[in-house]
Amino acid sequence: MQSLIPWRRSKTTQKQDPAPSRLKYRMQRWMLTPGIRLGLRIGVPFCLVFALGSAYLANEQRRDALNTFVSDLRQSFHDRPEFQVKMIAIDGAGADLADDIREVASLRFPVSSFELDVDQIREVIETLDPVKTASVRIRSGGVLQVDVVERLPVMVWRGRQGLALLDETGAHVAELGHRSLHSNLPLIAGDGADAHVAEALRIFSTASPLGSRLRGLVRIGERRWDVVLDRGQRIMLPAENPISALERVIAVSEVRDLLERDIAAVDMRLSTRATVRMSDNAVQEWWRIRQMNGGG
Repeated sequence: MQSLIPWRRSKTTQKQDPAPSRLKYRMQRWMLTPGIRLGLRIGVPFCLVFALGSAYLANEQRRDALNTFVSDLRQSFHDRPEFQVKMIAIDGAGADLADDIREVASLRFPVSSFELDVDQIREVIETLDPVKTASVRIRSGGVLQVDVVERLPVMVWRGRQGLALLDETGAHVAELGHRSLHSNLPLIAGDGADAHVAEALRIFSTASPLGSRLRGLVRIGERRWDVVLDRGQRIMLPAENPISALERVIAVSEVRDLLERDIAAVDMRLSTRATVRMSDNAVQEWWRIRQMNGGG
């Protein structure tokens, strides 16, 4: 009967404590720290890869082989047909200017688009005198597109180096071999005249009533203008308010035919007083008449 009684655990048997030990608890808490978890997830693999990479690249031959492989891979990517620029298209420029642009660009086609610095090409093109602005871009089809805005010559400047064309800002456009090539443009002369093109244009506009008699303007002492007319006549304008002085001369001439008389110059340098200088023929005639009256 005793064998039928179910076995029971002795009261003296001790149960195992489920709580972790103090060291294990501290380790678990330490592993739950965000910095430690991040270091184990990222830092350890990174250090391992870095160590292996450093060991691999410690050999000079392996470094050279890796550099060659990367260079060949990059070059093969750059040389793909879809990245090749095969020609240049220039819009807004004349034939001569287009040839100059091709020359200064110095491009040999085909060339990879990765090897083209469009900003540098634009800056080089804008150094040409006839170019006011330029834009450079690569468009589909492997074409380097250059759009140019040319400077428009508005005046001929006779300087120490010869004749030159200037735009409305006084910028140099091109050399001019002969005046007859742009006989329709007004003429200015003298040192520093190119720096005062805007003022010269206003003077030419004011002098329009003089018509075909107007020959041009001469910059005197780099501070004022002389209006040159036919028959050797000059209107000497002041440094300040030359427009109003010229308007006064033209008004007097329209009323009294001042510029139609035998005079050499009208001096307006003193704003309070205009001085008329007679020509040599007029002076001789005046002396002749005076002697005749004196003798009579």
